[in-house]
Order: sequence, then C-alpha cells, then structure tokens
Amino acid sequence: MRVKFDSPISRVVSALLVAFLLTVTLREVRGLGSSAPDFACSQGSPAEVSIEVKSGETGSSIARQLFAKGVTKSSEAFFRVAVSDPRSTQIAPGAHRLNTGICAKEALIQLLDAKRLIGLINIVEGAWISEVLPQMYKAGFTTEDVSQALKSVNKPEGFTSLEGLLFPAQYSFAQGTSAQLALSNMVKNSERAMQEAGFFSSGSKYSPQQLLVIASLLQAEGKSQDFRKISQVIQNRLRIGMPLQFDSTVHYIKKVRGNIFLSTQSTLISSPYNTYRKYGLPPGPINNPGLDAMRAAINPKPGNWIYFITVAPSDTRFTADIDQFSEWKVEYKKNLRAGLFGSSR
Repeated sequence: MRVKFDSPISRVVSALLVAFLLTVTLREVRGLGSSAPDFACSQGSPAEVSIEVKSGETGSSIARQLFAKGVTKSSEAFFRVAVSDPRSTQIAPGAHRLNTGICAKEALIQLLDAKRLIGLINIVEGAWISEVLPQMYKAGFTTEDVSQALKSVNKPEGFTSLEGLLFPAQYSFAQGTSAQLALSNMVKNSERAMQEAGFFSSGSKYSPQQLLVIASLLQAEGKSQDFRKISQVIQNRLRIGMPLQFDSTVHYIKKVRGNIFLSTQSTLISSPYNTYRKYGLPPGPINNPGLDAMRAAINPKPGNWIYFITVAPSDTRFTADIDQFSEWKVEYKKNLRAGLFGSSR
C-alpha cells in the first residue's frame, strides 16, 4: 500500500516532510504589488528541469528557483499561490522533475506529485530490509554509507534488529542527506506508529519488540480485514504451546515471495525463524509492518480460533475445529489447482 504524503499517516511521517516555512508579513505581501506575471495554465513545455527542495526551505526561496529555471514566469506568481494554498506545506524535500513554462498552480501540483520525485524510496507494508536497500542505492546513497548506517543507527530500547523498524511510507531526501539520517527518520516514524498503537503503554504481556514481531506476522499472513482474527490465532497457539507453523516465516528465511506451496523440506530448515521447527515467536520481525497491523497486534479480536486458511482470494476462514479446517484445506487445494490464486496468495 502506498502511503501518500496527504494521508492520515502523514502525521507519523511528518518528520520527513519539508517544514515549508511560508512565514511572511503583511508588508512583504503588499510589497509584491499587483505585478505577478504568470504563464497560461495547460500550455507548458515538455522540457523538464530539476528543482531541489531542501528541508526547511522557505516558499520565497523555492519561488525564486522556479523562476530562475524557467518553470514559472515570475517568482511572485508561485509565491502567491503557495501562500494561499495550504497544500504547499506538504511538499517533500528532495529533487523534483518539473516542466518549464507552466503556470504557478501547475508548478505546485507537480511539486506535490510523488511520482515526480527523483530518488524516491517507497517502502510498502510488509517489505523486507533487503528490498529497501536497493532503493536507497538507486536514490544515490552509497553502499559504504548505508552499510555504516545499518550498524550505527539508534534503535528503540529493547529492539535488536532494524527489520520491522523502517516504517512503510514514501520517502525522498534532499541531496547530501546521510544514510544515517535517512534510516533514523524511518525508525523514528516506526517508533511514533508503535506509540500510537499502544505498544509502550498497553500493559500487554508481550514486549514492544514481541508486539512488532506479531504485527509483522499479521502483515505477511493476511489482509487488513483479517488482522485482528489472525492476531488472536497467534495468541491462542502460543497459549496452548502449539507451534505457529506460518509459511511466511519460511518465505522470509528463503527470501522468496508469491509461493503458495511450501515443500516438506522447506519446513525442516534450521533457523530460529522457522516456526515449523521452533516454538513461540520468531526472534525478530519478518518484515516492516504498517500501522493497521500494529494496532491489530495489540488488539486481537476475541475468539477461540486455532486454524485459518485462505480458501480463495479474499476468502480467509477461521475455526477451532481440525475437521472443519481439513475440509477447507481440500477446497483450498482444489482452487489452487484451478489457478484461482495465480502466483501469489
């Protein structure tokens, strides 16, 4: 799921959004006079230029850059639009691709378009760190800088791994930002989300790290509408001493996605993350979960379910009866052979 900068989660990722300081006195506004030449809208050039927005950059500074690079007809035209449109506070830092010769309103729209960000890092819910790092390299971070940051970035107390702590969102960083700062911002966003979900104040029998592990299992095993039920299944299995036996943990070990079928040999892999061989929770998260999964980890839906199975796409069923589960498993295999799942669940 792509997190938009103007979504409710923007409160969580606000540390990454530019502090767009449109502070201007009445005298400065009047000083603009009535002359603010502007290009006609919808008549721009296909030519593009790069506009670098720095964290904390003022609206007047961005306006001057737009004019200097031929994007707008005057700096005043964009400045006036930015002052009057509250969306201007949502412009992300980083390099943006803009067409030249466009009106000020279109310039603002293009600055707000995440697809025009150069070096965008898009962390989707359930992504592994191994899937995030290539995006960082593509965005211009060096392997040496990233490698050093992975070792030194601060984690919340009690957390042993960065896996699970890179909060899912769209990120873009200004040129020259260190990997240490970039990763630290992602971790801070995850910590804010965990605080919002209640990880640090719930009185749960599970530690914040264990709750994050559960959230990552939910993110991998189901869809948001089923998260709370799966959360209860996890707690029920742990309570009776039953192994979790989640395919997703083996997929994490093997670093494979989209495989419904799990061979018997795969379930025998020697790893602390293999919930077919090991009892209890894995030692750490198996992905980077989103806020919905975090909330479900702390707030399972009451029920006696022990088993669940996705019989068909968007049809996940829960039961405490092994015979019922076995019947559904036959139905699932029939649908699998019929190609209903395609290449993934």
